[in-house]
Amino acid sequence: MQSITVAQLRERSGVPLIDVREPDEFAAGRVPGAVNLPMSQLGQRLHELPDGAFDVICKVGGRSARVAEALTARGYEAVNVDGGTDAWIQAGYPVES
Repeated sequence: MQSITVAQLRERSGVPLIDVREPDEFAAGRVPGAVNLPMSQLGQRLHELPDGAFDVICKVGGRSARVAEALTARGYEAVNVDGGTDAWIQAGYPVES
């Protein structure tokens, strides 16, 4: 499974970002442009995943790593964001809420 840092994420463009946190976590603050597909609902919402490569983020990187690993095993091009949204915020990058 591939992974990137939040600094690398910030430099990327044109790559969809899937946030697998629960809706209340997502609503509290997220990386701009992220789409919420909670890990708890992902099995029923696979059809909503983008075509081609995409990045996966959560709070600190644990859930997103498990999701990216499982999706990669199913043939998706999923890349984990190490450190998650917390690392993004700690780096001082902009947040949407």
